Amino acid sequence: MTQAPLDIKFHQKSQYLEVIFAEHSYQFSAEFLRVYSPSAEVRGHGGGPLKLVAGKKQVRITNLKPVGHYAIQITFDDGHDSGLYTWQTFQELGAQQETLWQNYLNRLQQEHASREPNSEPKFKKIT
Repeated sequence: MTQAPLDIKFHQKSQYLEVIFAEHSYQFSAEFLRVYSPSAEVRGHGGGPLKLVAGKKQVRITNLKPVGHYAIQITFDDGHDSGLYTWQTFQELGAQQETLWQNYLNRLQQEHASREPNSEPKFKKIT
């Protein structure tokens, strides 16, 4: 079982969550945590491919709630709050953060999506 973090610090202005373990310390942006949420909405119910969550560059964390002695629940300003971030989840996300972020950026590009909120294509009216 993964050890609990020594400390968790939320930097409200920068919207970074710092998770400090005995061996490692990780900093996660709100956007990263939102797009890699451990919820079924993002990860699916059967372990299939991750859903691409676009438009979250400006997402903010509005609440952190401890869940037992093994996780926290994060509420985001877009209403998402269904993922439980276990200590193991933080360890896994932290260890793979650079690769996961690049994979996310690549998927956005492949699917013609954007990190920017409300960036749906604009259509010109042809007269």
